Amino acid sequence: MSDYDVIVIGSGPGGYVAAIRCAQLGLKTACVEGRETLGGTCLNVGCIPSKALLHASHQLHEAEHNFAKMGLKGKKPSVDWTQMLAYKDDVIGSNTKGIEFLFKKNKIDWLKGWGSIPAAGQVKVGDEIHNAKNIIVASGSEASSLPGIEIDEKMVVTSTGALELGKIPKKMVVIGAGVIGLELGSVYSRLGAEVTVVEFLDAITPGMDGEVQKSFQKILTKQGLNFVLGAAVQGVETTKTKAKVTYKLRSDDSEHVIDADTVLVATGRRPYTDGLGLEALGVELTERGQIKTGSDWQTNVKGIYAIGDAIEGPMLAHKAEDEGMAAAEQIAGKHGHVNYRVIPGVIYTHPEVANVGATEQDLKEAGHSYKVGKFPFMGNGRAKANFASEGFVKILADKDTDRILGAHIIGPGAGDLIHEICVAMEFGASAEDLAMTCHAHPTYSEAVREAALACGDGPIHI
Repeated sequence: MSDYDVIVIGSGPGGYVAAIRCAQLGLKTACVEGRETLGGTCLNVGCIPSKALLHASHQLHEAEHNFAKMGLKGKKPSVDWTQMLAYKDDVIGSNTKGIEFLFKKNKIDWLKGWGSIPAAGQVKVGDEIHNAKNIIVASGSEASSLPGIEIDEKMVVTSTGALELGKIPKKMVVIGAGVIGLELGSVYSRLGAEVTVVEFLDAITPGMDGEVQKSFQKILTKQGLNFVLGAAVQGVETTKTKAKVTYKLRSDDSEHVIDADTVLVATGRRPYTDGLGLEALGVELTERGQIKTGSDWQTNVKGIYAIGDAIEGPMLAHKAEDEGMAAAEQIAGKHGHVNYRVIPGVIYTHPEVANVGATEQDLKEAGHSYKVGKFPFMGNGRAKANFASEGFVKILADKDTDRILGAHIIGPGAGDLIHEICVAMEFGASAEDLAMTCHAHPTYSEAVREAALACGDGPIHI
C-alpha cells in the first residue's frame, strides 16, 4: 500500500497533464493506466495516429496532383500500406515513450493496471489498494454505436479499427459526418477508396458555422467523397467479404442499401466510467453518463475530481488538458481556471477547418448584434503559391464594441491560425486590435488580418 497526495485514473491528455502539473506543484502523485503504453486514446488510437495517416495520405495527394505543376516530375508513387502503418506506429511509440519519460522526470508513479475507487480516498489497482488524499478521474471516452450495428473492428469498425485495417478498402461507408468520420474518410479517399458518408442531419460537422459547413462539403465532394445527408441508418449486415448498410431518407422514408468493404461507425463518443465504482460511492452522473462536477472540477464526493471526456463539455484533448491543469491547481490550494468560451475546435482534413467562440446561429438566437469580417484565401499570395487557396477566414465581432465574439476558418493551416484569434479573445481584443497588428508577408496569417480589416473599413487585397 502506498500513500499519495493525488492519484489520477487515466493517462490520456487530461490525465497525464493533471499528473505532471500536480507533481510540479509539489504533490506526491501517481497515475493509473491499464494499457501497455501511456497516452490514452489520443496518443494510442486517436488524435496522433490519425494525424500521421492524414499527413502521409496528403503527401500522396500532393505527389499525384501538384508535384508536376511545380516541375517535380517522376514515377507516380505507390502505396506500401504495411510501411505506412509502421510509420504510424513509430509516431505512436515516440509520443507514448515521451510521456513515460516525463513521468520519470517528474517522479510520478505509474500504477499499471485498471483502477477502481472502493471508497473515498482509496484507489484499487489489481489486488493492491493505494491511499490518496485526492483522486482525479480522467478515464476518457469510448466510441458509441447505433442499434442494429455490431462492431467487429475488422469489417465494421470504430476509429480504433480504422487505424489498422488489413488492407485499403475499395469501398468504405462512413456513418456520421463529424470530425472523426471526415478525417478518416479523407485518409482512405486519398488512398483510393470510394468513400460515402451517411449523416442523419441535413448538414455535415454538426454545430459548426453554417457557411463553413456548406463550403467544406463542396470541397470534400470535389475531392471525391460522396455524401448522403438526412439519412437514418437502420442496420449493417455482413458476410465474409462484404457489408451492406441500410438507411432511410428522412425526407420521404424511402429505404436504400449501400455495399461496402469496410464500414466506419463514427457516431460520436460516450464517457468511459465502467468499473470505477462511482455509483456505489454515490458520485452523481448526468443522464448521458457524464460525471457531474462543480466549478472546481470536484464531484459531490469530497476529494474526488473529474476532468476531460468523462465530464460535460466538448470531447477535446486540449479541453481535458486545461481541466487537468486547473484541477491540479485547485487541489494545491491555488485558483484553477478554464475559459470555456475560448476553446478551439479543429478538423485536420485538407484544407483544415477551425473554429472558436460563437457561430452566427448562436448570435442570432441570442439576439446579439454583430458584424462579419470575411476574407478568402484566394486573395492570399502564400496560399496561391502553395495550391491552397480554397476557403476563407470569418471573424464575428460585436456590432457596437468591435470585440471579437468568434471566428471560423477553412483553409491552409487553419488549426494553427485559429490560436491568434484565441489569444485575442482571451484578452478581450477588438477586431481593430487584430487589424492593426503587423503580420509577416507572405504568410497564411495575413488572411486573418484581412478578415479583421473587413470588420472595419474593408480588406486590402480583395
